Amino acid sequence: MRSLSRAIRVWYGARPLHLLTLLAAFALAGYALRAVVLAHQWRGFAVWFIVAIIGHDLLLFPLYSLADLSARRLLPGWAARGGAARPGAAASGQPLVPVINYIRVPAGFALLLLLVWFPLILGLSAASYRRASGLATDPYLWRWVAVTGVLFALSAASYALALRRASARARRAPATAGPGKPTVL
Repeated sequence: MRSLSRAIRVWYGARPLHLLTLLAAFALAGYALRAVVLAHQWRGFAVWFIVAIIGHDLLLFPLYSLADLSARRLLPGWAARGGAARPGAAASGQPLVPVINYIRVPAGFALLLLLVWFPLILGLSAASYRRASGLATDPYLWRWVAVTGVLFALSAASYALALRRASARARRAPATAGPGKPTVL
């Protein structure tokens, strides 16, 4: 069994589970495409797919890449790169935890929610929403702000735990490292 796994890895370049997952994803995409064609919805699907590609690749990707680059430039160099460039970081025993991903993740989810629900959040579809449901769109803005606040609070708590773990590792490392043994953080 190991030789078969090794042969697949040499031939394919990754583990057999990766190949099975990829084949399952293609099978699911094929099933979805077949369902769209059988339902005679392929024109609408094609338009949606092309607009999604153009919207993401030509508009959103450059915008969020620029936002990420700006965030990394605004942070100190050590915070964006994980502490490697911070002068005296290893000598002072301070933890080396990059903060950039703790900003990226909640910001990404908040922007995704805004992108999906922006007509309701910004009140752009208030009249049609009231006609269809009898409800106002006013709560959507405050709910989105609350969800965004919770996402950033959870990220801050997660960052604090990561700092605590890194600090504990940094305190333990010199004690366990003997003469001639490298200190691993």
